[in-house]
Formats: sequence, structure tokens, C-alpha cells
Amino acid sequence: MQVEISEVVSTVRAIDGESILSAPTLQRIVSAVLKAIQDADAHRMRSNAETRVTGGVAAEQRKEGCQ
Repeated sequence: MQVEISEVVSTVRAIDGESILSAPTLQRIVSAVLKAIQDADAHRMRSNAETRVTGGVAAEQRKEGCQ
């Protein structure tokens, strides 16, 4: 099925690009991004801690001949 559009009517509004983000809106965005970064760092640190072999575990592994 073919559709032919013979006329398109549209409204375009010119807006000052700097006025789109008010100071409070920009602050909320920055806060959200910083929180996401902090959450990602905390997750990475927890993951590293969970997979790290500590000195005590390494000593036990040597005793058992696992290395």
C-alpha cells in the first residue's frame, strides 16, 4: 500500500538553547549523575572485595597445596 503525502504543516519554535535548563534542573541532573557514579564505584569496590584473595585465605591455600 502506497501513501502519498501532498502537504505537511508543522510549527517550529526557536528557543534559546541556554534557557532550556534552569539552574535547579541542571543541579538535579548533576546530582543524579554524581550519585550514579558513586553507586557504580561502590559496586566495583564491593565486587573487588568479594573476589580478592586475602592473606589468610592465601596461607590456607598454600597449606592445602592449592597453589
